[in-house]
Amino acid sequence: MELKNKKVVVVGFARTGQALCDFLLEKGVARLTVSDKKPENQLEKVEDYRKKGVEFDLGQHRPELFLAADLIVVSPGVPPLPEILEARNRGVKVISEIELAYYFLNCRLVGITGSNGKSTTTTLIYRILKNSGFKVHLTGNIGPPLISFVRKSRPNHTIVTEISSFQLEFTEKFRTDLAVFLNISPNHLDWHKTMENYIRAKKKLFDQQQPGDAAVLNRDDPVLWSWARQKKSELYAFSRKHTVPRGCYLKDSTIWLKLEAELPVIKTKDIKLRGVHNLENVMAAVVASRLAGASLPAIRQTIRDFRGLEHRLEEVRTINRVLFVNDSKATTVAATVKAVQSYSRPIVLILGGRDKGGDFSPLRRALKNRVRKILLIGEAREKIKKALAGAFPLEEATSFRELVTKAYLAARPGDVVLLAPACTSWDMFRNFEERGRLFKKEVNYLASKLAARKKA
Repeated sequence: MELKNKKVVVVGFARTGQALCDFLLEKGVARLTVSDKKPENQLEKVEDYRKKGVEFDLGQHRPELFLAADLIVVSPGVPPLPEILEARNRGVKVISEIELAYYFLNCRLVGITGSNGKSTTTTLIYRILKNSGFKVHLTGNIGPPLISFVRKSRPNHTIVTEISSFQLEFTEKFRTDLAVFLNISPNHLDWHKTMENYIRAKKKLFDQQQPGDAAVLNRDDPVLWSWARQKKSELYAFSRKHTVPRGCYLKDSTIWLKLEAELPVIKTKDIKLRGVHNLENVMAAVVASRLAGASLPAIRQTIRDFRGLEHRLEEVRTINRVLFVNDSKATTVAATVKAVQSYSRPIVLILGGRDKGGDFSPLRRALKNRVRKILLIGEAREKIKKALAGAFPLEEATSFRELVTKAYLAARPGDVVLLAPACTSWDMFRNFEERGRLFKKEVNYLASKLAARKKA
């Protein structure tokens, strides 16, 4: 792709937008403009980039700016804005950051996508390959933007990247040598508008594969497995419920790998990650890392050592035999259900945040006989209350301090207080990490307050 002397607009000026500016300035574009709906006082490093020659159009998205561009590059999370779509309809090229990076990368790509479990699986594959001696980089939603690795990529390098539906929406040719598809459930419908649009964005990664590439599909997901009939690449599967001809499966509390031979990999009791959904993530990582060349000893040891990521079923602490668990990353109904199913103990569940356009009513059946009480917070609390009224005791809170206190008072010794909100954090926080850290802070505050009261 020729960029020299082009007029380029970058949409969004967070971490990815800044990395895009660095790359495009190096490529000698004629004019580089950043468009962001936020005003300047809500953005970082604007003045630094102005000094480098970047122009800024902030607080709005002006149609005339997009129409005058030769190329528009969209950061993850920027929705299909009417102004952008109109520019594309009039012949302006619109692509995502990963699409731009793809034209210039010179390495092997492993891409992981799905509605839930992407970060855990991506990190596990990365660590397995690193422990196998590969020159490997972790990028995407969980690491630095893919575009920032263009300069340092080499043919003997492997990039393991987590890929979202946002990033795939504006791709044309982007593909990975190895693609992993974990699951599909309703997600980001506030952004994609329909489930069909969401699935179509995810499927782009599958459709772009070519002979010689490899795809790893969840055999137990009916949407994903329906794609198998359309395969162009080499197809592999993982399953908790079926024996698969090529890939990974669960049998007799053991994960088995079936490629050139059929071999036991690891006992489930040796996996420290909680929940059956994490068994699927581990199986996906086993297949993908083995196809990428990892050794079985490295696969086994890395899985044994892996304790998961922050904000994913993270056990914070136990207070008077009540276990507090931070699963702030559970931003969908499906993720919340998986989190709840990871425990056999009664649960006091914390739900709420900003609604993603999903339906909360499936929680009525999924949480039955598992959840003692539900605490609600955030913008979506009225919608959740309406969906779950009569099925569970419900109580609201206006702050996380109040939320944690009420949850503790509702719990009994042996219970779990679980933050698994089924919503994004953007009504109150910048991201799910900030939400999870505040939850942990308030849990620790409660513990110290109770300890001081006991001493008094």
